[in-house]
Amino acid sequence: MTDQEAGAVAHEGQRISTKEAAELLGVKPETVYAYVSRGQLSSRRGPGGRGSTFDPKEVRALARRNRREPAVATSANELSVRTRITLIDKDRYYFRGVDAVELALRHSYEEVAEWLWTGVLRPGIHFTAPPEPAGAARLAVRALPEHCAPTDRLRVAAISAAAADPLRFDLAEEAVVGTARTLIPTLVAALPPVLPTHRDGGPLAGRLWGRLSGRKPDEGSLHALDTALALLVDHDLAASTLAVRVAASARAHPYAAVSAGLGVLEGPLHGAASGLAHRMLLEVLDRGSATPVVANELRAGRRVPGLGHRLYAGEDPRARALFGLLEVMPKAGPALAAARDVVATTARHTDLHANIDLALAVLTVSSGMPAEAGETVFAVARTAGWIAHALEEYEERPMRMRPVGQYVGQRPPQPLPTKQDA
Repeated sequence: MTDQEAGAVAHEGQRISTKEAAELLGVKPETVYAYVSRGQLSSRRGPGGRGSTFDPKEVRALARRNRREPAVATSANELSVRTRITLIDKDRYYFRGVDAVELALRHSYEEVAEWLWTGVLRPGIHFTAPPEPAGAARLAVRALPEHCAPTDRLRVAAISAAAADPLRFDLAEEAVVGTARTLIPTLVAALPPVLPTHRDGGPLAGRLWGRLSGRKPDEGSLHALDTALALLVDHDLAASTLAVRVAASARAHPYAAVSAGLGVLEGPLHGAASGLAHRMLLEVLDRGSATPVVANELRAGRRVPGLGHRLYAGEDPRARALFGLLEVMPKAGPALAAARDVVATTARHTDLHANIDLALAVLTVSSGMPAEAGETVFAVARTAGWIAHALEEYEERPMRMRPVGQYVGQRPPQPLPTKQDA
């Protein structure tokens, strides 16, 4: 509807009813109230306290935003989505225009997450898990079989925390950011500690360490883990992030959107890649050379884990930053040498550089963590980025992430199928 048509519904200075607002927006009245709950529209009670009224200027502005077409098809038939969160350009990446590596090296994971959500840096901020959702998540995770993968535990923790939050359907920006600040530490708190003597408190990286390693961390190790979390917080529209945006487009609440991301993350080509690199490094250390290990990977027709990235022609900047911290950690020396051996051995045949999965594997191997630890670090870190993308998507036109299928089956009409004999 054009602005001229909108003027026929309401004159300047007059407020309009819910029905008129719905007509301007082209939605059902129920959706108008959803916009109010998300903070996209403000309402007042009508005369006599009956019904709601709306500012026509505000409604028209929202209608114009909803008419934008931010998702377009590229020449390669891929979906392109406008975002203000992460830019990847010339082997560097940026969070809200700020160099992401510099941000991660200078600030904690929680500070970087806050920057991603709000555009405000809050030095010293720590996220804490409320007792009720954390308790519900712990109980649910304890009931799982011991062989469950980290993403299994995190998905169950997210669902349990959602069930304990009756306000989870509030999609206003302030409410979603508040959910994010409690959901991430709840996910960490739900994971069983490696040592029974582990106590929670302090920065998130320290709490996560106690769930991944039985060793007491030194300052350098904790800084490396915290930096790894901050480096991994977001990376544009990775597969899991796209799943989160699709869920948010359908107005799924933040817990459900994060659950969608966790489901995709479990694939071996995404979050689980660091585990493959971890096992490879252990084999290199056991055999004393990368040559037979790399040869076996190539003979089996597999890609060598931890090498190459489709978005970077050179070395992954996240790997370069994390390797820099690992170089000054004495305990990381053997695993770091094994990783360099893998890169050098592979370089004889192909020009592939180390990526973040290899650097993360060096951290987990040298810290006495299991192979699945990298996947846990990835999932916890990326939850902050998923929330940032959900926040963006909640401001867009609902259900816009709806591509059209290209049907390639038999053309109708076809006869009804007949019963097949057994």
